[in-house]
Amino acid sequence: MQRLEVTDSPAPSARAVIAERLLAFNEASLGPAGIQPLAILLYSDDGSEVIGGLWGRTSFQWLFVELLFIPVELRSQGLGAQILQKAEAEAKRRGCQGAWLDTFSSTAARFYKRCGYQPFGTISNYPPGAARYFLLKVL
Repeated sequence: MQRLEVTDSPAPSARAVIAERLLAFNEASLGPAGIQPLAILLYSDDGSEVIGGLWGRTSFQWLFVELLFIPVELRSQGLGAQILQKAEAEAKRRGCQGAWLDTFSSTAARFYKRCGYQPFGTISNYPPGAARYFLLKVL
């Protein structure tokens, strides 16, 4: 009989096994995922350190934006929109048909809507007293 374990400190290799096997299963029925990382990095004025940017990946002809961060003092200057546009252009170059992302911030959700993203789901009260917003954009 198989053994089950509940843990809050799994080995990183365990995640890799699960991810690899799930990807292989999905690709067997859906075709190649074509997973490629995508990062747009924002550097400090002197170019010495990354201070923000976008982190995501393309797969199955979609861009997933996992992280997008602009330092507070640089917001409202168009950097977020510029970074998204660069990521979307690269996604199109890679043959993607759309982009999707999620955020806990209602302010960020409004920003993404201004950039052409449309809501496709919300989890209310996650985290408690707030919400998690899911948005997409057809490229």
